[in-house]
Amino acid sequence: MAEAREGGRSKHLVAGEQAETAALEYLKAQGLSLVERNFRCRRGEIDLVMREGSGLVFVEVRYRASSRYGSPLESIDARKRGRLVAAASHYLAVNRVDCPARFDVVALTPGPAQLELQWIKNAFQDSPT
Repeated sequence: MAEAREGGRSKHLVAGEQAETAALEYLKAQGLSLVERNFRCRRGEIDLVMREGSGLVFVEVRYRASSRYGSPLESIDARKRGRLVAAASHYLAVNRVDCPARFDVVALTPGPAQLELQWIKNAFQDSPT
């Protein structure tokens, strides 16, 4: 079955981008500032790199249109955490950054009127350094 497309891109990519933008706007409203969006390297990808005070926050944005395959949080398994840690370590090394860093997750699901958002600070304790 062909996947629905919007503007030449698959529907799930458009929904993911919208969720990422919603997460970014929410975090900015909470006082964080954007450093980089969609940092990619051979080791993995980081959706949002944000600054909070003197530290960096590596943010994984997870969107689920339904709970059929689990919640957005349940989709972050050990393998995904390992890729996030590896990508964050690479980011810190390439940019020669030496500051406190943490991993947050913003989980989004459809709500009755708008996206429901859950921000989990220090979502896991692996260290990127």
